[in-house]
Amino acid sequence: MKLRKNGEFVNVYKNGAYYADLNLTVYVLKNKKGFSRFGITAGKKVGGSVIRNRVTRLIREAIRKNGALVAEGFDIVALARAGSGGKKLAELEGSYVKLIKKSRAYINKETKSG
Repeated sequence: MKLRKNGEFVNVYKNGAYYADLNLTVYVLKNKKGFSRFGITAGKKVGGSVIRNRVTRLIREAIRKNGALVAEGFDIVALARAGSGGKKLAELEGSYVKLIKKSRAYINKETKSG
């Protein structure tokens, strides 16, 4: 599921917790739904349109590959930072995983029973 409307993004920015490193900033907000929703943004400081679109695709792939790390019921916005323009998938994925593990949306597989 995706966050699509500007109001949804603004709600996550204003009310959510954020975690940042050199490549990404991740905003996390608990929602009242039974599923998590994701949004991705890349501003002009990241680079031109081709670079922004590439970074967005790479972040989307990182979210897809690591979807099992996120608990249900969260709105998450991944914001590409200025330094992320020339990064590879492994670097952006590493940043995303590190920031999700810091957040309250993270599911710790080792302590989860089942």
